Amino acid sequence: MRKINLFLCVLSLLSVISCQQKVKKDAAADAIYVNGDIITMEGDSANYVEAVALKNGTIMFVGSQAEAEKLKGDSTKVIDLQGKTLLPAFLDGHGHFYNVGFTSACANLLPPPDGPGQDYASIISELNRYKDTEDGKLMIQKFGWIIGNGYDDSQLSEKDHPKATDLDKVSTEIPVMIVHQSGHLAVINTKAMQLLGYNKSTKDPKGGTFRRNADGTPNGVLEENAAFAVLFTVLAKSDAEMADKFIEKGQEEYAKKGYLTAQDGRTTVEQMEALKSAADRGKFYLDVVSYPDITLGTECMSDDYYSPQHTYKNRYRIGGVKLTLDGSPQGKTAWLTQCYHVNPAGQKGCYTGYPVMSDEKADEYVELAFKNKWQILCHTNGDAAIDQYLKAVEDAEKKYGYDDHRTVIIHAQTLRKDQIPTLVKLKILPSLFPMHTYYWGDWHVESVLGEPRADYISPCRDVIDAGLTITSHHDAPVTFPNSMRVLDATVNRVTRSGKVLGPDQRITPYEGLKTLTDWAAYQYFEENSKGTLTVGKLGDLVILDKNPLKVNPLEINKIEILESIKEGNTVYKK
Repeated sequence: MRKINLFLCVLSLLSVISCQQKVKKDAAADAIYVNGDIITMEGDSANYVEAVALKNGTIMFVGSQAEAEKLKGDSTKVIDLQGKTLLPAFLDGHGHFYNVGFTSACANLLPPPDGPGQDYASIISELNRYKDTEDGKLMIQKFGWIIGNGYDDSQLSEKDHPKATDLDKVSTEIPVMIVHQSGHLAVINTKAMQLLGYNKSTKDPKGGTFRRNADGTPNGVLEENAAFAVLFTVLAKSDAEMADKFIEKGQEEYAKKGYLTAQDGRTTVEQMEALKSAADRGKFYLDVVSYPDITLGTECMSDDYYSPQHTYKNRYRIGGVKLTLDGSPQGKTAWLTQCYHVNPAGQKGCYTGYPVMSDEKADEYVELAFKNKWQILCHTNGDAAIDQYLKAVEDAEKKYGYDDHRTVIIHAQTLRKDQIPTLVKLKILPSLFPMHTYYWGDWHVESVLGEPRADYISPCRDVIDAGLTITSHHDAPVTFPNSMRVLDATVNRVTRSGKVLGPDQRITPYEGLKTLTDWAAYQYFEENSKGTLTVGKLGDLVILDKNPLKVNPLEINKIEILESIKEGNTVYKK
């Protein structure tokens, strides 16, 4: 009897040990990150921890290294950061994901330091070189056009736009189009104008303009809806092969800069079909949120990929709708209440740009979004367009009572100080574009706004001090989706010439990181799953070679992204 009892005791003990080992194995972390500057991004000031542990793609532990060691199992990977910096991955405050992929296949006409576009001759030379490259031949084969992207008249030595006759030096047999860096203007060659039937009698489209020669004939420069009509027609020719190429390239560009949530901020009908098809086939390894252009129809808002709960399907979701009310300040098509400092060619008197649509139409679109409780993002660069948007939101909110709408105002470059209290009252989230201070700050001073108006573009400090939650964005492909250049411009506001534009609107490096992480997650309704290193949130991480909070702020733009980790899986490594 005693032997039987002893046997049962031993068996019971072995069972307990076995269970303990099983529990330990099940509780073990997949990965533990240690020995670096780990910034949680929780709270109003920097909070550092010694270790972060991941399990099944989520954060299971944040705290001391000693406690993290207890989570080690046989298969746990311990990653030694070797003094590097770890923080939550970045969320794209505003950009055009699909077009990033598209423009990566076009000729790069950006001005230095991002490209060769410093004068007409360099643009023509690059287009001639590009048309014989693999990408150039493929684009001609698929679209029938030679396409370049990123020229900027403000940075060209001629301080003007190339014309159709200039692009004729690239080809007189194939249509040529070059897209302005703002994305709001374009230039086409004579062949393209012939194919499109543009001549002296062609009228300007509503919300757009054909710039013209002295005799009234179009000179090839297209503004706003005149440019979009051509660009969208060309993009509509994209087949499945090209769409997949653009989507893959877009993900690569975002991942290598630490952005693991990307935005497609004005999705066309054709692009929507391409994105949904990619999601259906499991092509996304980043999270992609699209906001279809509300003026092109809202049928997609009844699609399975739209979720009022903001949940993803195959890493893709439709987040709401996008509205555009004016154009580009650097292209001088933004709608202002005061005159431009220097008029664009052909404009006389007090030129203030122009709206895309009437007040009544803007009211109609905003009301449609509020009625259906769709989050709405609205492009407004000029302060007159901002006035139009604020009135539309106020009227729609009174009519439909949409509490947690998280309506976003995109760019708001010339936001006036007296407009900020209305943003607070309406709980509008500003997604600002301080990258302008670097890329076009000098141009704003010299030609667009003059001083003191130029000093107040993207007034991050005043907006934060007013209690608003802001994001800072790149508007790619207007600029590259370069997170550290975004952070640099938001913190330093230094122009190409070295001038600090609006020093009183600079914010701290920590606040700058909040605009890319915690606050950006809130804009997306994803604050419960992203934006901070918090137990239960997704294991979306980025590793930097230096700590933005410890380097000289003027060195932030030199920080490199070493690795991007999406839910525990490395999607980019330098």
